[in-house]
Amino acid sequence: MPVVRSLLPALVLLSVAVPAFAQSPILAATLQESALPVAPQGAKYLGPGSCAAAACHGGIQARDATKVLQNEYSTWIVQDRHARAYNVLLQPTARRMAQILNIGAPEKSQKCLVCHALAVPDAQIGRPFDLSEGVSCESCHGPSSLWLGPHVEATARHADMVKLGLVDNKDLIVRAEKCLTCHLGAPGMQVDHAMLAAGHPDLTFELDSFSSIEPPHWVERAPDQKQPIADPLFGVRIWSVGQAVQLRESMLRLARDVRGPVWPEYTEMDCYACHHSLTKPEDSWRQAAGYSGRRPGNPPYNMARYVVFRHFAKSVDPSAAAELDRDLSEVYALASDLQPDRARLASAADTAARAASMLEGEVRSAAYDAARTSALMSAIAGDADAISFSGERSAEQATMALDSLYIAETKQSAPQPAVRSAIDGLYKMLENPSAYNAPAFAAQMHRVRDALGSS
Repeated sequence: MPVVRSLLPALVLLSVAVPAFAQSPILAATLQESALPVAPQGAKYLGPGSCAAAACHGGIQARDATKVLQNEYSTWIVQDRHARAYNVLLQPTARRMAQILNIGAPEKSQKCLVCHALAVPDAQIGRPFDLSEGVSCESCHGPSSLWLGPHVEATARHADMVKLGLVDNKDLIVRAEKCLTCHLGAPGMQVDHAMLAAGHPDLTFELDSFSSIEPPHWVERAPDQKQPIADPLFGVRIWSVGQAVQLRESMLRLARDVRGPVWPEYTEMDCYACHHSLTKPEDSWRQAAGYSGRRPGNPPYNMARYVVFRHFAKSVDPSAAAELDRDLSEVYALASDLQPDRARLASAADTAARAASMLEGEVRSAAYDAARTSALMSAIAGDADAISFSGERSAEQATMALDSLYIAETKQSAPQPAVRSAIDGLYKMLENPSAYNAPAFAAQMHRVRDALGSS
């Protein structure tokens, strides 16, 4: 099995963090915009030490006597890169970035700390803890002062803990929103083109693939249930919900950017339309393909968060998917114009965000079976040319999607060596993004399609 992190080595080092819950007015607005619940009045952060007792979450070995493993803290502190997110800010690359951006010491700048540590206002700190502990328990699970005691009681119910400020990460939509506040960006915490120019890696995300490389410190269970979710295709559900939420949040980000002081904001574009290895004109697949829907020389809007998901959307709700397709076509045309009607583009992005949001509930509750998974893999692989020529970021999303779907499928069927080998070949073609070659990637996608057809 290929290692997903090979696609994103710098991202894993510099952008692994998930922000603290409701940690500032800016983030509070972000959570409201993303439909995440806001923590109750008076909820405070107690730091990861509050979870570290051996009888709580600090055990060495996983246990099966309770609904939780009870070694979650130990897994996080030893294995999880989130625990080292703050330390990244002490590295020479981070210091050079901070110097270029003129933000002072990165380990003291809120611009960095908002995603690299549990950096909350003093008024929300209920017990001293150290920023150097990085992205810790409450960064993902919410301020614990109101639910820390009650959640260990025998009568504790998940819904009641959520009312006390626990982030409902069992809800896949909420989980995806929580991750995306840093792994895509939110008001006051976006990785913009200035940060990329200074050296910050671009942000790429896919919920199921990223979950697979996260050291497992949880078992997928329904609320208040001890038995794990038995569905072998649960990873497909995670993938699909993550795709829907990421599309909605990317549209909201685009709307914010186009309403902001700087446009074009080049993080919205296909990076490698500009940042690619140069060739002789006669060897350029980009020039041979042309510039459909945009002026030659204009960087295209990055459609990576849609070109794969659209295939699943069509299978869930064809009518809603057709509406979304029309919305995204307008967004692409406007965003790929360096001087668009900004009000019209912002409105189009808002409309697309609403359309994506309307699909989320259907995606979360859809039936997931082997037939749908197989059909989805075939549809993605069969759309090789359109996906490949949408750019390297779209190719990444297709590769991670096919990998996630294949892994889920083989949990209830025999491995398919030819399919595995063909998907591994896709990963190899993404090792040097600036040398990405769409015709070659499309040819490899056809190999995946053929392997699926012969399996």
